[in-house]
Amino acid sequence: MTAPHDQSRGLSAVRKALWSGLRFTSLRLRLVVVFALVALTAAVSASGIAYWLNREAVLTRAQDAALKDFRQQMQTRAGALPPNPTQDALQAAAGQMAKSSQRYSVLLVGEDPRGRRIHGYSDLDGFTLAKVPRALREAVRKEQPLTDGNKSPYHLYWQRTVEHGTPYLVGGTRIVGGGPTGYMLKSLEPEAKDLSSLGWSLAIATALALVGSALLAQAAATTVLKPVHRLGVAARRLGEGKLDTRLRVSGTDELADLSRTFNRTAENLEKKVADMSARDEASRRFVADMSHELRTPLTAITAVTEVLEEELDAETGSVDPMIEPAVRLVVSETRRLNDLVENLMEVTRFDAGTAKLVLDDVDIADQITACIDARAWLDAVDLDAERGIMARLDPRRLDVILANLIGNALKHGGSPVKVSVRLDGDSLVISVKDGGPGIPEDVLPHVFDRFYKASASRPRSEGSGLGLSIALENAHIHGGEITAANAPAGGAVFTLRLPRDASPLTAEPESGAGAGGAAGAGGAGAGERSEEGKEET
Repeated sequence: MTAPHDQSRGLSAVRKALWSGLRFTSLRLRLVVVFALVALTAAVSASGIAYWLNREAVLTRAQDAALKDFRQQMQTRAGALPPNPTQDALQAAAGQMAKSSQRYSVLLVGEDPRGRRIHGYSDLDGFTLAKVPRALREAVRKEQPLTDGNKSPYHLYWQRTVEHGTPYLVGGTRIVGGGPTGYMLKSLEPEAKDLSSLGWSLAIATALALVGSALLAQAAATTVLKPVHRLGVAARRLGEGKLDTRLRVSGTDELADLSRTFNRTAENLEKKVADMSARDEASRRFVADMSHELRTPLTAITAVTEVLEEELDAETGSVDPMIEPAVRLVVSETRRLNDLVENLMEVTRFDAGTAKLVLDDVDIADQITACIDARAWLDAVDLDAERGIMARLDPRRLDVILANLIGNALKHGGSPVKVSVRLDGDSLVISVKDGGPGIPEDVLPHVFDRFYKASASRPRSEGSGLGLSIALENAHIHGGEITAANAPAGGAVFTLRLPRDASPLTAEPESGAGAGGAAGAGGAGAGERSEEGKEET
C-alpha cells in the first residue's frame, strides 16, 4: 500500500508541474491576459449592475401596475357587492375583475347569507386558495389598529413566487366593512423573457468587449514590445562583440529614452574596448620587443657566466674564494633571467595567436620516460604507464607540460611523486601526484594565473612564475585541459587531459590558439620554469 504522505507528495508534485506549465513566459501573452481580465472584470461588473437595475425596474413597474389595478377593481367591483353576496354574484365579480387590462387571475372569498364560506374564481383550474402563501393570507386577514398614520384597518399585501420555473405575483386585500377578501395572481413570464433577452444581450456585449480588449492588447503589446525586441536583439549583438550595434531612435517616450541610453552605452563601450585593445596591443608589442632586445645582451652575458661557471668548477681554483658566492649568484640569476625572457616570448606568441602545433605519433610511456631522464628525475619519480599507448600530439609541447607538472611536484610537493597514465575513451589522462601537504583551498583557483604569488612574503622565487600558465596554454592548444586538486590521502594532484589525436586542430591553428588562449612553451629549461607556479601554492 502507498503511504498517505507519499500520495500527498505525489499530488504536490503534480500540482507544481501543472503550475509550472501554466506560467506565462511571454510578455506579450501576459499583456493580453491582463488586458482581457481587466476588460472582462469591467464588462461583467457593468453588465451585472445594468441587469440588476433593469430587472428591478421591469418587475417593479409590472408589479405596481397590477397591484394598482387590482386595488381599483376591489374598490369598484368587489366593493359594490353586499356584505354577504351569493355564490353567483361573487363568481361574476371575480370574472369581471379578471377582464382587466393587466390580465391576472382573481379569487374572491366571502360569506353567503347563510354564513357559509364561498369562493369566486375567475380561473378555477389555474388559481385556487392553495396557491396563496399562508403568510400572505394571514397578513390580509389581520386587522391593523387605526392611527394617525394608518387610516385603514386592512392593507394590500403582495409576494413574488415561482412555480415550475415561472415567476408569479400574488397579492391580496380585504374590503373594509365586511366585504369579501380578494386575491390576484399575475404571471411575470413576459417580464422574465424580457430580462432573459436583456441578459443574453449583455453577455454578448461582454464577449465582444473581451474580444475587443484582446485585440487592443495585442496591438498595444506589439507597439510596446517591438522596441523591446529590437533592444534585446541589439543587446545580444553587443554581447557577441559587435560593438558598432546601434538602435534607430524615434519618438520622445520612455522607450525612445531607453534606446538613446543604449546607444550612448554602446558608444562608450566601443570606445573603451578600442582603447583597451590598443593598450593591450601596445603592451604585448612592448613585451615582445623587450624580450627580443634582451636576448642579445643576455646571449653575451650567458657566455660570460658559462666561462665563470667553468672557472668555478675547475680544479685549479682560480676564482677568489671571497667572490665565489657572488659569482655563483650571478650565474644563477643570469640563468633565471634567460628563462624568464624565453617564457615571456612564449607567452607573447600565445597572446598573438601565432603558436602552432607540430604533430607526431608519440608513445606516451616513452615520452614521459625521456622527459624524466633528461632532467635526472628517474630516482624521484614513479611512473605507472603501459607501453604502446600511442597519441598524435606535439612532442615538444607535451614535454613542456610534463616538465612543468613533474618539476613542480618535486620542488614544492616532495617525494614520492607518481605519474600515471590511463585512457578515457578518445582522451588521454595523465595525473601527477606529489607527497606534499597539498594546495590551500583559497589558492587552488589561482594556481594557473600568471605571476600569481600564494604568499606576499615570497614575491621572488627561482622560477619565472609562468610555468603552470604555459603548461595550461600548451594543453589548450591541443584541445585539452589541466586541473589541480588535493588528493583525499594528502598531496596535490594535477590532471592533464588531452585528445589522443589533435589532428583536427591543425586545420584551424588560429582558432585553436584563440580558444585555448595560447599555444605551447619551449622545451629548454622547462623543469626550472615549472617551479614558480607550484611554489606559489
